[in-house]
Amino acid sequence: MSFSVVLSNSPIFSLFPKNKNSIISSSSEPLPLLPSTTSSCSSPSSPSSPFHFVLPKTVNGFSGAGSAPSSSALKRKRPAKLDIPVVASLTVGVQDAAVPMAEERDVVEVEGRGFAVYCKRGRREHMEDRYSAAVDFHGEPKQAFFGIYDGHGGTKASEFAAHNLEKNVMDEVVSRDESDVEEAVKCGYLNTDSDFLKENLHGGSCCVTTLIRNGNLIVSNVGDCRAVISRGGVAEALTSDHRPSREDERERIETQGGYIDIYHGVWRIEGSLAVSRGIGDRHLKQWVIAEPETKVFRIEPLHDLLILASDGLWEKVSNQEAVDFSRPFCVGSNRQQPLLACKMLVDLSVSRGSIDDISVMIIKLQNYI
Repeated sequence: MSFSVVLSNSPIFSLFPKNKNSIISSSSEPLPLLPSTTSSCSSPSSPSSPFHFVLPKTVNGFSGAGSAPSSSALKRKRPAKLDIPVVASLTVGVQDAAVPMAEERDVVEVEGRGFAVYCKRGRREHMEDRYSAAVDFHGEPKQAFFGIYDGHGGTKASEFAAHNLEKNVMDEVVSRDESDVEEAVKCGYLNTDSDFLKENLHGGSCCVTTLIRNGNLIVSNVGDCRAVISRGGVAEALTSDHRPSREDERERIETQGGYIDIYHGVWRIEGSLAVSRGIGDRHLKQWVIAEPETKVFRIEPLHDLLILASDGLWEKVSNQEAVDFSRPFCVGSNRQQPLLACKMLVDLSVSRGSIDDISVMIIKLQNYI
């Protein structure tokens, strides 16, 4: 069998030959192996090898002994153009353009008649918090609806709740007697949850809402969003966080066949979710219910402000601290600045290490007496 030996600058081995007229031997006698002193194409696996070998005769015009190569055979041929398909990009967590507040911006700030809200994205890719605010509701200046919605597993559930919960609650409220308002709110929440599950969407949302109607304050929640009222400067939580660590919630879940354990120091349902009530969460719906807890009471002159916020605030700021920071900017001043108070509370939580989305809304209750 005959061999051909190529110099180190041979076009067979070099992708970028320095000399296009390199010689390929066609002698019928095998040539001795030549040591190479310099090589631009040494194998990475054996960089110190002093020899270069030519593969046996091929069908592409380069031959071994007994056949002289044509001049065209010595020229490198341009390889055929690769046809690489273009794969469409996959976008995860696209948000509804109807609510641009958290899609395009990391910070949302709104000040309206008698309220202000400030939302700031944490370390998530998208802000999952939403809010709703309706003043002069149904043409009545003393009627309003406010809500904070803290999404998890995406923005779909919080967005859906922000768009639909207010309507569903009011549809039930106006069709019932005033004394049945708690049941009306409950049905509004459950209808919103049912409608969301029918959409075959994923994720979930905690909610805290307040309906102000006929001089009454109707506060409801599912999950760990919280409402805190100031009674002349004294803070009082109007809601109780729904977490698996709460004794009655844990008992309810375990009675229904679920289990609760601690993961990274946090009590979770089925090792997954750290809240026990919410809108959505279809994969845990057997245990994560959408039934709210509701309190109703009369607004009195001593009630000066109401704070609604996601757990991004309450994990780092106490109820009383929230009132102490907010009240000087909202009560007894000719230059009231509730939006600044919301910002200060968010900044306080961030300065203490919060990495969650944070949403804070302050409602001046004196407008509704």
